[in-house]
Amino acid sequence: MGASQDIVQTTAEAERQDAPPLLILDRVEEFLDAHGIGAGPVHARRIGGGQSNVTFRIKRKGSDVVLRRGPRPPLPPSTHDMVREAHIQSLLAPLGIPVPKILAVCANENVLGVPFYVMNHVVGDVITDVIPAHLDAPAQRRATSEAAVDMLVRLHAVDIGSGDIAGIGRPEGYLKRQLARFAALWDMGATRDLPQVAELAKWLESNRPDTQRNAVIHGDYRLGNLMFARQGPAHVKSVLDWEMATLGDPLADLGYLSATYAQTGTPATLLELTPVTGQPGYLDRVELAQRYNAHLGLDLSALPWYQALALWKAAVFSEAIYTRWKNGERADGGDFGKALESGVPRLLETAAAHAARLP
Repeated sequence: MGASQDIVQTTAEAERQDAPPLLILDRVEEFLDAHGIGAGPVHARRIGGGQSNVTFRIKRKGSDVVLRRGPRPPLPPSTHDMVREAHIQSLLAPLGIPVPKILAVCANENVLGVPFYVMNHVVGDVITDVIPAHLDAPAQRRATSEAAVDMLVRLHAVDIGSGDIAGIGRPEGYLKRQLARFAALWDMGATRDLPQVAELAKWLESNRPDTQRNAVIHGDYRLGNLMFARQGPAHVKSVLDWEMATLGDPLADLGYLSATYAQTGTPATLLELTPVTGQPGYLDRVELAQRYNAHLGLDLSALPWYQALALWKAAVFSEAIYTRWKNGERADGGDFGKALESGVPRLLETAAAHAARLP
């Protein structure tokens, strides 16, 4: 494999590049050797469409694994914590949540410039703009939506009162801290003056609902972070991307899922990364919420607040991506970076539209 800006063969090649590569194969090979993961030459291919953290499929004799790392530094404080993300998945697996098996974690930034971890490769389909053939019948389209909701219910049913899972976050005050944290991230990562950010932040704080219960929350729960089995009826094999997981208000997950869920007849945003759900057969947003609440019985009258929160937060972290792209720090951003120029204001407009629906 020849050298590229994402992947290079050797440390010496990496040192000659202007921008640090995302993967250095000889260092990865040494790390895998040290942890007994396969043998022989390493072959790597970037996978997934993430615009924040980066994943590579790594093959060598006796192993087929995935390496996940954060973007190139500098990074905002308390973001892209791969060590924590791996730890959370290791805690969730014994509790019945389907996650990839964590094989090794590297906290040493000297290897690839940022911490990373290696997990097993899960065979399955992530649904975005193409529907897998075995999930394309009307009944399976509906079952796909139902499986996504039911997995969220399953996550929110995890007992957080005891064991190590109780230590992954502080549920009390979660919503208030989220507002403060993302407002600070805007101040750190934005280069544009978009007054609606501050206006929405003020509105969200003034209308902040009381949390009805606490749970393990994913933080980025959507169809694009679910891997479905490649055969048989709709079945979630694995839940991916746990960077933002913590303990807090579970309606934050439901708000994010429904606000970023593509639906015909509603204004689209760049966060609707699985557009196929706008086609006939899939549940709509109201049906998603109804199915979720059939299990948990919460008061959903404030759901528009949580949907506004989801898109306001999305605007903040999308602006950070846009800033890095504008500064030439994301050569891999492609058309997505440019699309954020109008995409971030659109997220804010849609968040405001959800806010206007609050009773």
